[in-house]
Amino acid sequence: MQQEIPTNEIAKALYTINRHAKTAPEPKHLYDIKKEAINRLLKEKKADKIGLHFSDHPKYSNQHSTLLVKVADYYFHIPPTKEDFKELEHLGTLDHNYRNPQARMSLSQAKKTIYQYIGWKPRKGNQTQQRRNYSSSYFTPSSLGKMEWPPTKPHRNF
Repeated sequence: MQQEIPTNEIAKALYTINRHAKTAPEPKHLYDIKKEAINRLLKEKKADKIGLHFSDHPKYSNQHSTLLVKVADYYFHIPPTKEDFKELEHLGTLDHNYRNPQARMSLSQAKKTIYQYIGWKPRKGNQTQQRRNYSSSYFTPSSLGKMEWPPTKPHRNF
């Protein structure tokens, strides 16, 4: 039988994952497990929906809202559902003076805690993480350095 993880430990793990996701080059997986864990906490009535906030990071210059959720002593934002707009109060803009309590937990320990809570298993097959080729919109490849040296084909015949 699996031991139940205290809600406060899950909240600390979510805080750590969220903090790392904000600076990660590819944060999708971290945000996905955060959302999955919070949704499960909501279903189990271990978290409370507080209200809606305007996002500080509008998508495509369109203002949108995020759902504020309280887990133990921590607050998190996740994407809202259509029902949330109907049922919850809109709290306006985010209060930048509020900060979650500091949590000391490594990212690997936080992921382990959340994986255990949501029952996540890595996909079978290729266990190594595949990296995408990095491409920047500022970098335009040129033909410099691609010329053959020494030349193998004569370019001019005199």
